[in-house]
Amino acid sequence: MTTNKNTSHKPRARELGLPFTGVTGPHNAITDVANVAVGLHSVCEDAPRPGRPLPVRTGVTTIVPHPQADIPVPVFAGVHRFNGNGEMTGTHWIEDGGYFLGPIAITNTHSVGIAHHATIKWMLERYLSTYHGSRPRWIMPVVAETFDGILNDINALALTEADVRAALDKAATGPVAEGNTGGGTSMIAYGFKGGTGTSSRCLTIADRKYTLGVLVQANNGQRDWLTVCGVPVGRHMADIAPGADMTERGSIIVIIATDIPMAPHQLQRLARRGTMGIGRNGTPGGNNSGDIFLAFSTANAEPLRDTPPALRSLEMLDNDQFDPIYMAVVDAVEEAVINAMLAAETMPGTIDGRLGIEAIPHDRLVKIMRDYSRLEISA
Repeated sequence: MTTNKNTSHKPRARELGLPFTGVTGPHNAITDVANVAVGLHSVCEDAPRPGRPLPVRTGVTTIVPHPQADIPVPVFAGVHRFNGNGEMTGTHWIEDGGYFLGPIAITNTHSVGIAHHATIKWMLERYLSTYHGSRPRWIMPVVAETFDGILNDINALALTEADVRAALDKAATGPVAEGNTGGGTSMIAYGFKGGTGTSSRCLTIADRKYTLGVLVQANNGQRDWLTVCGVPVGRHMADIAPGADMTERGSIIVIIATDIPMAPHQLQRLARRGTMGIGRNGTPGGNNSGDIFLAFSTANAEPLRDTPPALRSLEMLDNDQFDPIYMAVVDAVEEAVINAMLAAETMPGTIDGRLGIEAIPHDRLVKIMRDYSRLEISA
């Protein structure tokens, strides 16, 4: 069975009255940034395959900058590795060249290869006419991962080229499904069901309006660390098993998109601020976690050409304007992680006794937040 979105809506953080700050875009999603599309594709099977210990429950998430372009459009970017137990391809060139070309795909640890292969093939076919019947000379998309092998038969290598292409073909603007969706299908966060989450912020700088959005694949943390809007929620939910005693064994990928004109070195600084966002949720960046951040800007769009101009002009914001942008990143990342957990659905275990993972209970969370006087409304 394949799915592209949640079948039911659960309240997001702000709908529950959690006091997150900042003005969001219309969808409170990374797709509020112009020229950014997201595609989600899940692959879920009801029972384990013959001789296998776990069912297949995985997927892939794609983020496509400039999705309507009929020619590849490089985007300036910056990366940051907080804790390196994970993978994100293409980062060496981003650090040296300052940009990447093509979609971002996020999946499980053992599917990086097929996701990279399929994304390249998708780009070759999409841009064939651009090059007058010849192939683009060089393509290097970004593919990142987190480990879903607790709830998914990761060693079955079930994700296929067709699955990745489906996520790329589904990429669209508008609302983004969260929780058990795409690459986040079987991810676990703070001992609860985690997955895909997103949020956005609107800013006005020097009388110009901008948008910043984030998308996370949250698979990190342990229960006693979980903090929501400054409240030590995890300590008050130690009785909810399984998951309460799980140690750090996952990762988080954070993608930050904006239409603010920034140079690569500024985007690298932006990516670093994402660490403070996940830190607000309680993680110190555990030893077994891959905490990897990528920030990119859709501004200064210039299509890739065989003979680029010798000189190029670009617009970039002055560094002195960055403090509210940094705060927007921190706030949006914090909220995106909680949105991922609130949207997630409990994923059951298997008949051989392997444990499932519970979704965080909304009613318990609301009660705890109310006890700490941290609700904005009477939820």
